[in-house]
Amino acid sequence: MAMDHNKEGEGREFTLSQMEEETEEMLRIRYLNRGNAEFQRTGTGFLSLKVGEERYPRVQVVRMFPFTDKDGFLSIRTPDERSREIGIIEKWGDFDEETCQMLREQLSLRYFTPVITKVLNIKDEYGYAYFDVVTNFGACRFTIQMGGNAVVHLTDTRILIYDIDENRFEIPDIGALTPGERRKLDLFL
Repeated sequence: MAMDHNKEGEGREFTLSQMEEETEEMLRIRYLNRGNAEFQRTGTGFLSLKVGEERYPRVQVVRMFPFTDKDGFLSIRTPDERSREIGIIEKWGDFDEETCQMLREQLSLRYFTPVITKVLNIKDEYGYAYFDVVTNFGACRFTIQMGGNAVVHLTDTRILIYDIDENRFEIPDIGALTPGERRKLDLFL
């Protein structure tokens, strides 16, 4: 019986040890720069990464502070469901211009956020709001679910709107809208 208990203890120790290793790996910060990381375009428009002997066939580029320092720290992550951080880019200057361009392309795809320049109409019906707007990319119609977190106030004058498909739209300064447009937005302000 004592022997079985020791096996259980060893099994638990191994699991605990493995868990400690995984935790240490998650908490480790690895800074990426041109000396230790090499990015390449894939044939499908994504980025791959080689760090030392490790190869990642596809990576995601994520801003760590998207609203307060969008040109600052970048997190490079695996694209899977349990996305884990591979490393951090602290400064753009740590890479050549071609790599920076590849990173910018990935960021522009990930953070595509049309700016609403004119609010034509907003119709509120059955728990949804139907927006008819003009953006810096042209006319657009989208729907948001009322309540919840569809409209996020970034500052007193800047709002971010998430539609039901999780697309983002920004109004950088509600004060720049006409009084009529602001009245249409009253429900959300």
